Amino acid sequence: MGILPLSSTGSPVLRALLADARGADVLEPSLPWGRRVIAGTWYVKAVVNDKNMPKEIRLRKASPLTLTALGSGDLEVRFTFMKEDQCHEKIKRMQPTGEPGKYSSNGGKKYMSILELPVEGHYILFCQGQIQGKSVSVGKLIGRNPDVSPEALEAFKIFAQRKGFSPEDIFTPEQTESCEPASD
Repeated sequence: MGILPLSSTGSPVLRALLADARGADVLEPSLPWGRRVIAGTWYVKAVVNDKNMPKEIRLRKASPLTLTALGSGDLEVRFTFMKEDQCHEKIKRMQPTGEPGKYSSNGGKKYMSILELPVEGHYILFCQGQIQGKSVSVGKLIGRNPDVSPEALEAFKIFAQRKGFSPEDIFTPEQTESCEPASD
């Protein structure tokens, strides 16, 4: 897995944003206060999947997602999606792992890291787990509004390459409104 040197990518401003004075990455997990900052509605602006993600479940359309900081320290992730012309709602409760910005679910079988970008109002959700018996990784660039920030997208591309993803694996999903699941 190659690492893309900051000195050879993007604008000088972006390189400065992605490196601190020592040249180290600042794409670090959000600080503990990040649970309050990350709560609210977010739009998925870009997605990267690894090759193990089954094509039939790859995200192509994205509705806004809602993150809620629960009093117990847990984080609730909620979003809706259409499948076979029916609206479905997915709710995941994530427990803190003890590492800042890192959460787990399903008894530690799925992990989500929240990485704060140096571009205001943008984060990366990096999820790892298993689907159909295979390890999968998914990164999502999220922001407070549906507009795509070129600086945030460039930072996401650098992050994805450092994680071993190919630039061709990055795509921008079609933005959709949340749907209302039918009640039983």
